Amino acid sequence: MKRKTLFWAALLAVIALGAGAWWSLAPRSGTVAAVYVDGELYGTYDLTAAVIPYEVTVTTERGFNTLRIAHGGICVAEADCPGQDCVRQGEIHDSLIPIVCLPHRIVIEIEE
Repeated sequence: MKRKTLFWAALLAVIALGAGAWWSLAPRSGTVAAVYVDGELYGTYDLTAAVIPYEVTVTTERGFNTLRIAHGGICVAEADCPGQDCVRQGEIHDSLIPIVCLPHRIVIEIEE
């Protein structure tokens, strides 16, 4: 009797872990990147619809940031700010950490 219980408990744990991994790695429907300049919405970009990567340049009086939008992610590909922290951050895929360019006052957030 103890073997059956152990078997079913192990099987249930494997199924739960598999479902959790699938849920965390599966692309979300309706994932949108919102770009703010000086706290105001500049534009929104649908990351699930971006089958072919494309670039958008955000130009302000302080400088420019070129954003690369790809399926499921967004990054700053190029910027003329001195620190280049926004470029070095790389591509983001979720809403945990936004991309921030302090010199240009640009914030990029993913909204799911």
